[in-house]
Amino acid sequence: MITRLPRWVEAGAFVLALIAGTINAIGLLGFEHQAVSHVSGTATQFGSGLFAGQWTQVIQLGGLLVAFFLGAAISGCLLHGSTLKLGRHYDSALFVEAGLIMLAFYFLSRGFAIGQLAASAACGLQNAMATTYSGAIVRSTHLTGIFTDLGLMLGGKLRGNPVDKRKLMLFLLIASGFIVGGVVGASLFAYFHFAALLFPAGLCFVVALCYRGYMTRQRLITRTSSK
Repeated sequence: MITRLPRWVEAGAFVLALIAGTINAIGLLGFEHQAVSHVSGTATQFGSGLFAGQWTQVIQLGGLLVAFFLGAAISGCLLHGSTLKLGRHYDSALFVEAGLIMLAFYFLSRGFAIGQLAASAACGLQNAMATTYSGAIVRSTHLTGIFTDLGLMLGGKLRGNPVDKRKLMLFLLIASGFIVGGVVGASLFAYFHFAALLFPAGLCFVVALCYRGYMTRQRLITRTSSK
């Protein structure tokens, strides 16, 4: 069950949600009010654009959908699995995500809309990193599933069912991380415009380095205990 999740999942989920919330806020404020951390709204606008014959919009939105998809594919190539598991190359995936966010900053700060694609790919990669494990579905770039699960938990509680406190805490951390990220992204964009993307990029690098350091420490402990 959820208790089998490693303890680092909560902290990682909060930080990843914060990163996604920051990118999405910057996207809403600077990418022609276009969300990039999830694709539901983008797909709806894509369909509306097709109906209206707004082909420039269709190409732009279609590019965002494809970029998100390709970002998830990169994650699939790097992580080789659908469950959270200590030892997988999450650090490598985070380094790639940071690089994509840096590309987004580079192009957008120079007025090239292609930077939106890099930001969308970064979110697709991140969203694919955290997947199903022990009955917990962890998605860090949007909150639809999180609020659905929270509503189900509340309904179950009203019927007298026990609440999995750790799962509840995990979902609340993701929701709060995304909201805090929105505040951070909006604040940074107001002062630094697209340079605000350097914050989530730097945070990705820091998290990747922390994970790599943790993994190195765990390997040393394992080797020492096996002697």
